[in-house]
Amino acid sequence: MLLILGTVFATSILSGVIGMAGGIILMAVLVSVQSVAAAMIVHGTVQATANGSRAFFLRQHIVWRILPGYLLGAALALASFITVALVPDPAVILLTIGAFPWLARALRSLHGLDITWGATPVACGALVTSAQLFAGASGPVLDVFYLNARLNRRQIIASKAVTQTLGHLLKLVYYGLIVGVAEAIPGWFLAVAVATAVFGTRIGTLLLKHIDDTQFRRVSGQVILALGALCMVQGGRTLLA
Repeated sequence: MLLILGTVFATSILSGVIGMAGGIILMAVLVSVQSVAAAMIVHGTVQATANGSRAFFLRQHIVWRILPGYLLGAALALASFITVALVPDPAVILLTIGAFPWLARALRSLHGLDITWGATPVACGALVTSAQLFAGASGPVLDVFYLNARLNRRQIIASKAVTQTLGHLLKLVYYGLIVGVAEAIPGWFLAVAVATAVFGTRIGTLLLKHIDDTQFRRVSGQVILALGALCMVQGGRTLLA
């Protein structure tokens, strides 16, 4: 329990500063100590709170026009997953979330993936929500759609926070109501985890003020690639064990 709470605090600060990566670290830890369904519930509760509070703290910077299309794409993804009731293996989850940052890097040469343009939010909602439901985390996939967006760091983090909150809530619906969780998760633990996430998020958003846009893009890219590599190594070890 202490390991999970410590990870929640640290990852909430990290995500508050660079807008991603925290969810991947937390998911990697959770699937190592819990069943997939339980990990998804804890992760979804914590991340929905962390992202929701981040969106609130930075609410004046949210780009609201992307939300309708994103909601449509997310709804299509959820409907597809409900049809097949898929629950992935923990090793596959680690390999998948580890591959996301490197896939995003490979796609940097693509043009037109601008979250503010045309029907792109629909595609973003469908792909990111699918990643949320399958792997639990989707930050690097979401990041691809912001590579060419003419937004500053606060707009990026605030807008990501809104859509990620939605994704985590849908994940709670899917794993909590559709798939179901075999083991009981103590209510007090979720309450403490939620409070820890909000506290860590607040610290992270305050630290964001001391980072400029250039530093933000450079540091976030380096951190997410390193984490991706570690997740793939752990996933490979788990698969071969």
